[in-house]
Amino acid sequence: MPDLIFEIGTEEIPAGYIPPALTALSKNLAEFFEKNRLQAGAPQTMGTPRRLVVYVPDIEVRQKDVVATHHGPNVKVAYDADGNPTKAALGFARGKGVAVADLIKEKTAKGEVIAARVEQIGQPTAKILSDYLPQLIKDLPFPKKMRWSDRSLGFARPIHWIATVFDGKPLAFEFEGIANGDTSYGHRFLKPQAFRFDSLKTYLKKCDSHFVMVDPEARRTQIKEQVQALAKAVGGTVEEDRELLDTVVHLVEYPVAIRGEFDKKYLALPAELLVITMKHHQKYFPVWADGKLLPYFITISNMKADGPEIQQGNQRVLKARLEDARFFYDADKKRKLEDFVESLQGVVFQKDLGTSYEKVERIVALVVDLGNRWCPEDVKIAERAARLCKADLNSQMVYEFPELQGVMGGYYARHAGEEEGVALAIQEHYQPAFAGDAPPVTRPGALVALADKLDTIVGCISVGLIPSGSEDPYALRRHALGIIQIVLAHGWQADFDRMITSAIEAVAQKAKLSQEEIRRHTLDLFSQRLKFLLTGEDYPYDAIDAVLSTGIDTFKNVRDKVAALSDMKQQPYFETLATAFKRVVSILTDDVTTAVDPKLLKEPAEKALHAKYLEIRSPVQNFVNQHDYALALATIVEIKDSVDAFFDTVMVNVEDAALQKNRMALLYSISQLFTPLADFSRIVLKKS
Repeated sequence: MPDLIFEIGTEEIPAGYIPPALTALSKNLAEFFEKNRLQAGAPQTMGTPRRLVVYVPDIEVRQKDVVATHHGPNVKVAYDADGNPTKAALGFARGKGVAVADLIKEKTAKGEVIAARVEQIGQPTAKILSDYLPQLIKDLPFPKKMRWSDRSLGFARPIHWIATVFDGKPLAFEFEGIANGDTSYGHRFLKPQAFRFDSLKTYLKKCDSHFVMVDPEARRTQIKEQVQALAKAVGGTVEEDRELLDTVVHLVEYPVAIRGEFDKKYLALPAELLVITMKHHQKYFPVWADGKLLPYFITISNMKADGPEIQQGNQRVLKARLEDARFFYDADKKRKLEDFVESLQGVVFQKDLGTSYEKVERIVALVVDLGNRWCPEDVKIAERAARLCKADLNSQMVYEFPELQGVMGGYYARHAGEEEGVALAIQEHYQPAFAGDAPPVTRPGALVALADKLDTIVGCISVGLIPSGSEDPYALRRHALGIIQIVLAHGWQADFDRMITSAIEAVAQKAKLSQEEIRRHTLDLFSQRLKFLLTGEDYPYDAIDAVLSTGIDTFKNVRDKVAALSDMKQQPYFETLATAFKRVVSILTDDVTTAVDPKLLKEPAEKALHAKYLEIRSPVQNFVNQHDYALALATIVEIKDSVDAFFDTVMVNVEDAALQKNRMALLYSISQLFTPLADFSRIVLKKS
């Protein structure tokens, strides 16, 4: 069966645009073949900064013929009393391209309707592809598109050629005046000549001979091997950085690693500064040895290094950047970190929440309040760190390198003679800053980080900036997950409600929503993030829902309850236990207010149930108070047989009102054993 090779040749596309475009190429083509009744192999994508390529093997040369049945109006509407076709029938037949006499009747769920059977003759695949591919090009998603020359449609960068071959021959179509052909082009500088191809084998061979490594994975492997070899030659190594590698892979067509070096005097600058400069600004790989930076870097060139020019050019660029960094660093160190705090009054955090100075005041208040309850011995250091945590926002270094906020504050704190604990807390307080980032190690750093994130969350919610859908401009979801990770990492039994109350009180003068509204939206946010975290830890989704439905007391308790309930779900008796507890909950009404009157217990089963309840009530409560939820649940299991016997022999909704209320009160008492742990109505039973 024939195959398809489709290439869009362009000017250099930004590295971040390429993977999503290749994904869309594969997805859209696969959907196209399925929609058009064409068997085809799975699309395989390739690409470089100058070309997006997709290859599809084993494609049918022609669509299958099909007979499609189209339903029309009801028979009563389609024909009059004499059996003559009405305008409805005539219009339906005309629309489907059939004669009225060829209409048939079919019975459907909506009654008997008229129908038309239309034969659809399969079209040649080459024609269908030629009609579709211009639309595919038009629909490719990019963060930004540009138009060039007199073109009316946009693309990531100007398109220079389109080369599409199906079954060994070029398809006949064009896009914005650019005619498709079977001709591609080599590396822009090393071998820019055109080359023709008629198969994947020919295409890959010609790309290789024209210095185009079209497979991103092949480029990735070559870059990793070259980089490590150059680092090893100077006694170092390169730490794995997936994000940097992904970027560099899509910056070149023919990767050539080149090692450069810089003056050792720059190693006196903070290591984070050197790494940011090399990685984020220049896309260089820093070289390490024994946890320390070496005065080398490795860059990936898109050219052969026939002489020292590329190496020297990169060294000059890095030197200029490091000189700027050293200037800013020396200038900032002439002032104490505390000197930057007052000027935060001129830095707006958010227009409704005021300045960064006001935010610092709220962070300090939260650190003192929460710290005195969780780790009073760390409050002094944490309070000082909170006072200084945003000071570096006004430093020249952070203004030039915003990625270093917090990091530079730690260095400047040490230079100013602050305690090491204060410097560490400042340095850590943005953590965790991204998915996979670790929470702060020190307790003062954790306190400041939590207070900072909590103030951002509650503050933004209080002025109506609530995340919805994909909109979360202040990263409140990430901050909420960060707080959960911090609390769990440090084992704090942090009263969630009290924590939120402290944050609401701190922001009260700025709030636009009521305290109840703020509390509700904040609870929703943290519930969603807890569910996300626990799902990622492979706990069953219904166990998570069952626990979260009872509310959040502390994050640790929620996780422990979920773990205990998840373990219990593995037990053979769990299905019947959950069924029994669901029955208890389902029969209860909201007006159960009376306590159980033992004198009104008539039936042996209800007396036995009450006795069993009294027997296990105190142990269950003690285990819950001790946060031993596994033992609490294991003890509750003991009442299962008594609950089953009660439902088998006792009628709850009897005519005697007093008896009915007493039995409801008994069931309510039973429910209070497990409702602090989980809402069993949320459990999904296999039998159901």
